[in-house]
Parts: sequence; C-alpha cells; structure tokens
Amino acid sequence: MTQVHGNTAANSAAPGGQAGLGRLIGAGLILVSIVLLALGAFLGPYRYGSSTPGKLTVQTCTVDYKYRSSTSSSSRKRTKTRWCYGTFTADDGSAKNLNAELRSDALYPRGHVLEARKSGDTSYQQDHGWVGAIAVGCAWWFAALIPLAIGLLGTATGFAFGGTSDVHRARQEASQGLLRTVYVLTAVGVIGFAISLLVVFFA
Repeated sequence: MTQVHGNTAANSAAPGGQAGLGRLIGAGLILVSIVLLALGAFLGPYRYGSSTPGKLTVQTCTVDYKYRSSTSSSSRKRTKTRWCYGTFTADDGSAKNLNAELRSDALYPRGHVLEARKSGDTSYQQDHGWVGAIAVGCAWWFAALIPLAIGLLGTATGFAFGGTSDVHRARQEASQGLLRTVYVLTAVGVIGFAISLLVVFFA
C-alpha cells in the first residue's frame, strides 16, 4: 500500500510540474510577442518617418547571386539580390553621397532616378511610401499575434507542448472563451501576415 501511495503522489506531482513549465513558456511567448510589436513599430513607421527622403541617380546595377546547399539533396539553391549604385541627394540638400547603394526591385539603366530614403550613415532603401512602411510594421504586428495566442493558452492552462496528453489536459482546463480567443488571434495573425507581405511586395 505504501508503494502504491508513493507512485500516486509522484504521478500527481508530474502534471503540476509540467503545468508550471507551461506557464513559464507562455509568459516567455507573451514577451516575444511584445518584442515583435516593438520591432514592427521601429522597422516600419518609425524608421520611415525618421529617414531622409531623396533621390538616387543610378550609375550601375548588379545582381548578387548566392548559393546554398540543400539538405535534402546534393543540389544547390540559388538566390539573387539586385543592387543599384549611384549618387544619393537628399531632397532638402542636407546629405549627398556619391557612392550610395541600395537593394532594388529591378535593374535600372544608368541615369535612372530612384526615389530613395537614407535611414543610416550608409544605409539606403527604395522609397515605397507610407503604405509600404505601414505594411512592414503590420507584418511584424500580425506575426506577434501567433506567439501571443499560444502564450495566453500556456499561462492560463499550463500547456507545455507535452504531447497528446498535454493537449487534452489544456483543453479541459481552458474555457470556451479562451479557446475562441486563441483560435481567432492565430487565424488573424496568419492571414494578416500573409496580406501584409503581399502589400510589401507590390508597394
């Protein structure tokens, strides 16, 4: 009887320890979502608003090819990045760089003028307007909803990614309102992230 009681106590303690770990993981995921929200604000609207608008007169454009080996086969995948080099001149005359470079969406002929923005001492980017900047921020913000949803589930139920039994236990402890919130946040995050990327691509 003593041995059975000891096993029962050990088994009852295990779910509690797993739940504690799940709540810790959930809190960490909520923190990750907050960081993503901050990054979205910084890399999107803030960086655009604080950058210097101007124009880059193209001298030459090149394509940078990079190869990486595929783990599933012996073939190598090729990625290409287009770069344009030339003279950047700020619209207000506050900055000029004869050797500016930026990542471009196409290869332009010599003398072509690109709308550009200076976002650092040597950092330049094409100007896609506020629509593109807000879309970049939204991509990060929608992505933040996914760890936020899982984090809420973890902190509320102790869900710790522990397999089928952990999923079943989390469902039993979660209210219908919480589950509905998790599903909605995840769906909105995935759909919003995809739409934001499309807007960034076509902006």
